[in-house]
Amino acid sequence: MPTFDIVSKIDAQTLDNAMNNAKKEILNRYDFSSSNSTVDHDKKTNVITIVTEDDMRLKAIQDAIISRMVKQNLDPESLDFGKEQYASGNMIRKEISIKEGIDKETAKKIVAKIKASGLKVQASVMDDQLRVQSKSIDDLQKVITLCKGENFGQPLQYINMRN
Repeated sequence: MPTFDIVSKIDAQTLDNAMNNAKKEILNRYDFSSSNSTVDHDKKTNVITIVTEDDMRLKAIQDAIISRMVKQNLDPESLDFGKEQYASGNMIRKEISIKEGIDKETAKKIVAKIKASGLKVQASVMDDQLRVQSKSIDDLQKVITLCKGENFGQPLQYINMRN
């Protein structure tokens, strides 16, 4: 029976390249020449930590990260911006986590949308991904088109199409 998987992953190496390019861009900017701003990417926990002096610089750093991700063909919807926290002195700290895997609530929304479409497919949740199966490959392709047309709050990839 033909199947495919719906996942939400981000390429770690491409993200690392985008982060390095964003750091270089920030270091070379004139308005950051006397700044004590830092941008760190923890690869184990997939969290980007920004520490800077004011909101204007924080916004500029976030914009640089997003623009570099777009240039590397990464979807910025995978970033989960947390709240600003005040670090020592007049510094502002912000943690941006990277969403990977489909959480239970998003999976339920996707399954509900697939069932509401009336296509003869079966969608099942497996850990942090969804498996969709059907007797017809055409129905599977219609599910992919349906999911691409919706916004579920995170980027989705469609892998492992098997016949």
